Amino acid sequence: MKHLVLIGLMGAGKTTVGRVCAGRLDRAFVDTDDVVIALGGGAPIEEIFAVGGETRFRELERAAIADITASPAPLVIACGGGAATDAENRRRLRRAGVIVWLQAPVAVLAERVGNGATRPLLAGGPVAALTRLEAAREAAYEAAADITIDTEDRDIEAVAEAVVAAFAGVEP
Repeated sequence: MKHLVLIGLMGAGKTTVGRVCAGRLDRAFVDTDDVVIALGGGAPIEEIFAVGGETRFRELERAAIADITASPAPLVIACGGGAATDAENRRRLRRAGVIVWLQAPVAVLAERVGNGATRPLLAGGPVAALTRLEAAREAAYEAAADITIDTEDRDIEAVAEAVVAAFAGVEP
């Protein structure tokens, strides 16, 4: 059985939807950011960025994904927004799971994340930052995704229902 892997920009609903999907599939839920924090000695993501920069964060994220995807038990995995931009991460995730890209327009994502105070990559304003991130990451998301789900006009339960149904249709 494969892992269910959720990718997408900040605010797409990966963590929230992932928890609901895990409950529906009777699987454990893992957020790669939580594992990054653990691997970083418990330091919050903002501190990891402040001390080691994005480079250190991505190293920890790569290690987290290697650990998580090695789990013999099928999981629901919410990946950090930039995880799929790394080719090694994409290979691991595709080999071990079915990847679902949660998408929504930048304006919707910006509304969901608010001022982004705890998100280092949103410095300078959420709309501008998310627009830049979307342009930089869209090709990687397309390359990684087995399934794409639009989250714009759906509540969490409806998105989770769509994800679980699509996953059931793809998982061997």
